[in-house]
Amino acid sequence: MGENIYVFMVVALAILAITDLIVGVSNDAVNFLNSAIGSKAVPFTTIMIVASIGIAFGAMSSSGMMEVARKGIFNPENFVFSEIMIIFMAVMITDILLLDFFNTLGMPTSTTVSIVFELLGAAVAIAIIKIYNLDESLTTLSNYINTDKATQIILGILLSVLIAFTVGAIVQYISRILISFKFNQKPKWVSAIFGGVAITAIIYFIIVKGLKSASILTPSISEFINTQGELFIAANFIVWTLISLVLTTTLKTNIYKLIILLGTFALAMAFAGNDLVNFIGPLITALQSYQDWSASGILSTEYNMAGLSKAVQTPTLLLLAAGLIMVLTIWFSTKAKNVLKTSVDLSRQDEGEERFQPNYLSRVIVKYSIKASEAFSNIMPAVLQEKINTQFEKADNPKVIVKQQDKPAFDMVRAAVNLMVASVLISIATSMKLPLSTTYVTFMVAMGSSLADRAWGVESAVYRVAGVLNVIGGWFFTAIVAFLAAAVIACCIHFGGSIGLVILLILAFFLIYKNYQKQSKKSKEIKAENSLRKSESSSVQGVIEESASNIAQVLKRSNKIYTNSINGLAKQDVTLLKKNKKGVVKLSHEIDELKDHIFYFIKNLDEASVGASNFYINILEYLQDLVQSLEYISKITHKHINNNHKKLKYNQIKELKEFDIVLDELFTKTNKVFENKSFEGIGAILKDKQKVLNLVTDKIQEQVKRTRTEESSPKNTALYFSLLSETKDLVITTFNLLELYFNKHDSTVEPAKIEIAEDKE
Repeated sequence: MGENIYVFMVVALAILAITDLIVGVSNDAVNFLNSAIGSKAVPFTTIMIVASIGIAFGAMSSSGMMEVARKGIFNPENFVFSEIMIIFMAVMITDILLLDFFNTLGMPTSTTVSIVFELLGAAVAIAIIKIYNLDESLTTLSNYINTDKATQIILGILLSVLIAFTVGAIVQYISRILISFKFNQKPKWVSAIFGGVAITAIIYFIIVKGLKSASILTPSISEFINTQGELFIAANFIVWTLISLVLTTTLKTNIYKLIILLGTFALAMAFAGNDLVNFIGPLITALQSYQDWSASGILSTEYNMAGLSKAVQTPTLLLLAAGLIMVLTIWFSTKAKNVLKTSVDLSRQDEGEERFQPNYLSRVIVKYSIKASEAFSNIMPAVLQEKINTQFEKADNPKVIVKQQDKPAFDMVRAAVNLMVASVLISIATSMKLPLSTTYVTFMVAMGSSLADRAWGVESAVYRVAGVLNVIGGWFFTAIVAFLAAAVIACCIHFGGSIGLVILLILAFFLIYKNYQKQSKKSKEIKAENSLRKSESSSVQGVIEESASNIAQVLKRSNKIYTNSINGLAKQDVTLLKKNKKGVVKLSHEIDELKDHIFYFIKNLDEASVGASNFYINILEYLQDLVQSLEYISKITHKHINNNHKKLKYNQIKELKEFDIVLDELFTKTNKVFENKSFEGIGAILKDKQKVLNLVTDKIQEQVKRTRTEESSPKNTALYFSLLSETKDLVITTFNLLELYFNKHDSTVEPAKIEIAEDKE
């Protein structure tokens, strides 16, 4: 490479670092926002402001954390400047692609793991190339790689998974037994003691993890904390317990909200202080290496990088800029919200829609866990077991209508435990100089506390366990892919030179742009489609209003699906028919979710409106009938064209187009009635009922005559009769819906349902 390429590389690293900050923070925001947002203890804006302040403090105290990038993984004295620059370029390109991939999936991963294995992979690749060129033995690889430090980091990360899950589960179980779900009804001194323990843990965490390298503490205070740690913690516990008692008794403060806010601040600060190195460490190191090399006057292929072994202070302005980018990202990143949703959904207390499908391993784990739990229950005294079960009984809240999206995923006690345990574990690891992943710790503590809190019931356990296994599997995937990808990219840059570097940069930004486009398109489609909404109403009138919106959406999408089926069949467009099948599957899945939600809907009804349940169940039955007919139509039309069967005759296509026009008119009118909630217009539509049904019957008779005289294709005949039969079902179901609403609106008796063929193969 020419000597001038290094200016370009430093500029490219700066751009990559900014991009890496954005994609990295989008993933790591789950670390410190999960508990506060999941518990809905305080307004979202307040949580974000507190987290932003924590990030700002953390960014300013992170200058001492750059050693991982500088000398934590490889021995810089055995590399020259040109090789170091290749390593850092490979690391940054790999990092943004890997993290963006996980963000797009909505899966939390570890930026610490990614940076460690990327540095390891790139350094190993360049070291092997160097060994080969120098005709050395592979056994000398340990001279280039800091194997002791790398092994320590990897073991620390793996241990953090098991320890965090176990400790989180134990502390949550003990906390729930002592405090119960009815924590608001407990004596004030209980909250005060819990507050004393939790705040002491978080304050110690802030000092040990956050402020230790910020030079805010005087040398005497730091010395006292280091030498008299037990006394410092005991004094803090007494002081914070007394303060908590005053706050809860005199000022009527909810101490759990205070713990959650303080814990969010602490973890946000730790995240910025600890993980900032993952995003800008390579840039800072490369910039300082470039400055040293350019001042030396030595060739890039000969300038030894032993200088990296010395600690160098990071420029404050760079830290401030990085902190600002982090803050802006957590406020505006949609991908951060997706990753956060995964973590909150896996730890929520109530049943609901599950994102992950069960697998063999999750079923086996749940099966044997249930058996172990039953065996343990059999040996536990019945009195003790009953006492424990009482502590896990939910509080009797007054009947207040709360929308599903406004309900907390878990209560404030669990949120406080999550923050407290994560703070303690990270503090202990830091004081013992043990590296770990904050993502792994915070996520696994949340999963452990969920298990202990009986959030994973028999109806949700297989889904939650599958989700956790998927996330953990993703972590191992991160390590393997980070190592291999960084090694490959480092080799490409080494052998490809400046041309290879430019191609890789273009490819990286192209892939990120495509992912952004895909995410943006998906978000727009979801908004435009207005996915079906679960009923939150507790009255008959509310159910009528809410269900009308769902019916309008189903009819609108059904109209499009039916039209696409007929057009795809007429044009023999297999691509359109394949896409159409996916649209029906999605609609069917949404209606299944509405049916799965019936339990919560009935629970939410007030006593005077229990009758609304029958009305709502009938609506869902009709919607399911509609979609079953559409599923069958989309399946047989796609199958016919995909198998290259004989094209339908002109008269048959013409008749199907006529049906499409009639159905389009029926669906459009009905959609307008439900969309505008103008139910008085239903009567006018119902007048055409017999006319439409007669049209279908007449066409069936015509096809019977056609089959006896001129039809020669059994496949075409079967297809055409099936389409007519399902079209008739669509018409009948639509009119059943209209009659149901017409009679409900007029407060008369519901009509008898017109029977529809049940079997759809």
